[in-house]
Formats: sequence, C-alpha cells, structure tokens
Amino acid sequence: MRAPNPRSTNSRDAKQTYKRRINVVVPIVGTVDNDLQYLAGPGTEIRVEQICNGPTSIESAYAAAIAVPEVIKKAREAETNGADAVVISCMDDPGLAAARECLKIPVLGPSQTTMHLASMLGHRFSIVTTLESSVPGFENLANLYGIGNLLASVRWVPISVVNLNDDPDETVRALVEQSVAAVKHDGAHVIVLGCTAMSGLDKAVVKGLNEAGYQGIPVIDPLPTTIRMAEAIVDLGLTQSKRTYPMAQFEIY
Repeated sequence: MRAPNPRSTNSRDAKQTYKRRINVVVPIVGTVDNDLQYLAGPGTEIRVEQICNGPTSIESAYAAAIAVPEVIKKAREAETNGADAVVISCMDDPGLAAARECLKIPVLGPSQTTMHLASMLGHRFSIVTTLESSVPGFENLANLYGIGNLLASVRWVPISVVNLNDDPDETVRALVEQSVAAVKHDGAHVIVLGCTAMSGLDKAVVKGLNEAGYQGIPVIDPLPTTIRMAEAIVDLGLTQSKRTYPMAQFEIY
C-alpha cells in the first residue's frame, strides 16, 4: 500500500549527521510502519513512537479521546529526549492542542496542516477518508481551523483503516471514484487523503483523476506533507505561540 521506499534500510545504519530530529507519534496499537525515514528530507532523522495503550484505529471521537493521554506522554518524552518537533500521525489530530500546551517544540497534526495547505493550492478542497463515521469529525475540524467555508465535501470509502491493505487495487479504485465525484459534483479543486495509513497512494489517485479527464488536481498525502512542514518550521526557528497554547500549569497523576 505504501510507496516503495527509495532509501535503503542500510542507510539508516550508516553513520549520519542529522541537523534535526522529528518524532512521529502513532496514536494506535497494533502493527504499524516503523520505518518512515524515506519520508524525510536531507538532514532529518525520523523516530517513530507508538502508544502502548489505546485504540487499534481512530475513526470516532471516542477512539481519539482514548488515545490522547498516551499521545501527550509520547510527545513529552520526545521533547525530553531531544526531538526538534513532533508529528501526530492521525488525521483526527488527537491531543494536538493539549500537546502544544505541554511542549515548547513544534507539534503538528496532519489534518490542520493539510487543510491549510489545500486552501493555499486551490479554491476549495475535499477530503476522501475511511467510513462515514469519520465525516462529522472532519467537518468540525475544518470549522475549528477556520477554513470550513473552503471545505467542498468530505467523502468516504467503505473500507476501515485496518482493512486498507487487504485489497490495494480496490482501495485505490474506491479512492479514485470518490475523488472524481468530489471534483465533478462537489466543486473540489484539491483532494486531501483522509488517513495517514493511505500514505503513498496520492500518485495513484492523481493518475485516476487524470484518466477520468480531471488533470491538474493536487492530491495531498498527509503524513509526508506534515513531516516536511515540521522540517520547515524547525529550520525557521518557529514554534506554537504560548499565548495561544500556554504551558500547562499542573500535573495529573
């Protein structure tokens, strides 16, 4: 399901001098891709930190809420251990605001990052995600992030996160079908893939859109996009405002 890794795994074992480190916090339990180094730019070390207790997938507010305490814990550990930024690998952005209150280094969520990038690349955008239950959450996040008026639609495929890899051809077919519908019927000018587990499928969706007669439609892959944005923010010496996200004043034990 993921795009071929253009970097040899052996390259990670070789001695390298990194100028920045980004920790990717995975807010689910179960089998995940722990080798995301190929998504980074030159000079970036990627470390994947998976939560120990939580949901197997996040497709509801309930599942996201369960994951939040562990997300915050992993984010704080990342800062303590020298990370330059944290990326939460889930399009629900679980614990994003809370983690920003606990950390001084940048914390990014792929939903906020890709929605704002989509708004820069086109007039309106659509999100193509998994399962109908995810739709209200994305609509609420778009409003929270101040760009709900630019959201053309949230479309979904009848495939859960845990089943995305079961039939890759069917997953791509469904994503293309809904992306074409978003452009044709909803007026979308940009497509955002609505799950970080869809990483690497953007090119296949672009190809499908082209074959359907819709050329020039950007398709945003959320995880590499957010990692690259984190790199830029680190290099610029920026982080979240402490007027917006004041440091947490107490601990809960």
